[in-house]
Formats: sequence, C-alpha cells, structure tokens
Amino acid sequence: MKSLYGKFALTTIFIMVLSGVLSFVISNLYYQHSLKPQNDDKITNFALEISKYIQKDPNINLNNYLNHIGLIGYQIYIVNDDGVEQFFGNAYRDTTLSKKAMDTVIAGEIYHGINQFPHKTFVTGFFANELKNTVGVPFTYQQRKFALFIRPDIKLMFNEMHLLFAWLLLTSILLSILFVLIGSKFLVNPVVKLNQATKILSEGNFTIHLDINRKDEIGDLAGSFMNMSRKLEKVDKLRKEFISNVSHDIQSPLTNIKGYLNLLDDEGISKEKRQNYIKVIHSEINRLSNLSKQLLLLSSIESKKELIDVKEFDVAEQIKSVIQQFSWRINERELMLSYSLPETKMTGDPFLLYSVWENLLTNAIKYNVENGSIDIIVTSLNDYIEVQFKDSGIGLESSQIERIYDRFYRADPSRSKAVEGTGLGLSIVQSIVQLHRGKIVVESVKDIGTNFTVILPK
Repeated sequence: MKSLYGKFALTTIFIMVLSGVLSFVISNLYYQHSLKPQNDDKITNFALEISKYIQKDPNINLNNYLNHIGLIGYQIYIVNDDGVEQFFGNAYRDTTLSKKAMDTVIAGEIYHGINQFPHKTFVTGFFANELKNTVGVPFTYQQRKFALFIRPDIKLMFNEMHLLFAWLLLTSILLSILFVLIGSKFLVNPVVKLNQATKILSEGNFTIHLDINRKDEIGDLAGSFMNMSRKLEKVDKLRKEFISNVSHDIQSPLTNIKGYLNLLDDEGISKEKRQNYIKVIHSEINRLSNLSKQLLLLSSIESKKELIDVKEFDVAEQIKSVIQQFSWRINERELMLSYSLPETKMTGDPFLLYSVWENLLTNAIKYNVENGSIDIIVTSLNDYIEVQFKDSGIGLESSQIERIYDRFYRADPSRSKAVEGTGLGLSIVQSIVQLHRGKIVVESVKDIGTNFTVILPK
C-alpha cells in the first residue's frame, strides 16, 4: 500500500508479529536454560519421594498407589528387572525409550530425560508427551528392582486452561489488529484532511476550515496550517493591491506625460503655457523616479539578512541634517518645530537610518494641519535609544493603524494624490528598523495627532 494509512497499519502489525516472535524465542531460551533444569529437579524430587514411600512400606498395594498418583496429574511407567512393564495415568503418545536408560535406572542411577530432552521449541520441550521426556528413579518392591519413569500429565493439568489460553491469544491478536486498523484510521485521517486542504490552497482558495480539534502534534500542525492559510490570504490580497497600486502609480504619470507631450506639439501655445507643461512633465518624471528608487530600496532592504555598512555615528546630528533639508517645507506650512537632540551615539547603517528620519519627518509635515506643531525627541537609555516624531496632524483611526506599514496603503484619501507620495515610506521605515533589530510604535488619535516612536539597540 502506498497510502500512509496502509503503511502505518502494516508497520504496526509487523511490529506486533516481530515482537511476538522475539518474545517466543526469548521465552524458549529462558525455558531451555533455566526453567527446564528447575522442572527436572522438581519432578526428580517428587519421583524420589514416591520411591522412598514405596520402599518404606513393603506391604503397600503398588498398583493402587501408582493409579492414585496418575489420577492426580502424572503419567507413570514402571519396568522391573525381568522386563515386565506397566503404565499408570494417561497414555504416552510415544513410548519409545532405550533399554540402556531402563537398565541404568534399575542399576540405581537417576534418568534426567526432561533436562536432556532435545533443544527444540518451547512447546515441544514442555508439552512433548513422550516417554523419554521423563525422570526415571529406581526403587525396590518386594525384593524386586524397578525403574519408575514419571512426568506431569500436561493435558490433564491444562486441558481446560490451554484452550482458554489459546482463545485468549487468538482473540488478543484479532482485537489488536482491529484496533490497529481503527487507530491508524483515527491518526491518519487528519493528515488526509491536511493533504486535501493543501491541494485546495495550492489552487488559490484560501477559505479553508479544518475541523481538527486535537491537543497533540497533529492538532498543532492543523493550527499552524490555518495560520499559514490566513497569512497567505493576506499576502495574496496585498500582492493584488501591490500590483494594482504599482500599475496605477506608474500608469498615471505616464498618461500625464504623454498628454502634456501631445500638448507641446501644438506650435500655437504660448511660452508661458509651454513652460508650465514642461514643469508638469518634470514633476511626473521625478515622481516616477522617486517611486522606482523607493521600490529598489525596499527590495534591497528585504533581501538583506544583516546590515552591511555598519558604523558608529551620532543620531542627533543626523536628524539635525534631515531637519535642515526640509526646513523650507516646514516654513512653507508655517509649522512650529521643537526638538531635543542631545549627542547620541549608536552603531548601525547611517544611510538606511537617514531614510527612516526622512520619511517620518516628511509624513509629520505632509499630514499636519496649518500652523500645527512637530516635536522630535531623542532619548538615550542603557542599551537602546528612542526617537519620537510627534505631530498635531490629522491622526489615524485604529483600523488605519493596522495597515499603515502595508505597501502603497494610504490611510487618508488625500494621500492618493500624486503630490502626496508613493505610499511606500512607512513600509521602508519598518523594514529598516527591523533590520536593525529594533521596533517602531505608533500612537495616534483622529484629528489630534500622531506619535511615532522608533526603538533601536545601541
């Protein structure tokens, strides 16, 4: 069988059979080397007791006495020095016994047939109903020498028990196989469901629900699969949005450029209009250039597994440079800027972190209100630094905060305008901060303002 269910069931049954065979072999070895000598000694002692009792009372009725011994569960064979033989108890299946063994016992030695029985299987060794599988002892009765051979009557002792044991063994094997098949089905069924769900997922259908409520590794796997499905659904949604936004943000300026170039073909337009058209074309080209640069920067950041251009620098001085770069825009919007920038050294990539401060400041300017305020605070702690950008701008709703790091996401409709940027800034900020093993926290209230806090290890 190629299915997991078939393999698991066959493997389990094979293990059961192998365990049974090994247990049988080990039991056989234990019997041959330990139990069989003990059994021989025990029966020898019992046979010697019989011999002593007979010789102690010469007037005993030998036939009655040995018949009684046979009735309580023993098979007995006696032979005298004239070769006259008698059997007591149940008959032996095989009455073959060498004359040498008989003569040896009559001569006064003990015959250990049980201990010397051939090393065959456990069943043969213990249950072999053969005359040579006995213990022989000598005794004298009414001045005649006898040899007594005796063994337990296994059939009489276990006639009902061995049937019970046989049924128990057979039933246990059949039930074990049945439970293995049922248990295998129970264990493999969730895996089958996961396999089917994987096929559905590979076809692009992310609306999958697995009714697997188990508290084991398979349950954990099902939970992880559902989490993966939800994340893939989100990634697929973001991918579609990304393609749509990129297409729009590229197509829109290209359409504008084409339209204004067509207008420039008109030789009758005034010089002033011509200059305005050229200005718009340059603006759209800059917009395309900025978009391509940010996409390349984002791709470059996400492809890095660790920082490359790492050096020690002063974060405060770097932020001052960014403020100076955009001071004209701050003045143009008539914003009040305050900052606390004490000297703060850290190790990182200054080029990438410059982009972080640049994006956060431009956002604080762009989405602020007229005559609003911007506060920038750098705080140096033991092992890390905090950089805060607070503004009194339009703010964000809680549902918008969850998506501000998505590429091309614009929380406010005004951000869809060409002059408002590409929607990649905060995605770039988050990627750079994570690359520095830091984190960014945002607190915002609609129509009151926003506070971005960047936490970086020194």
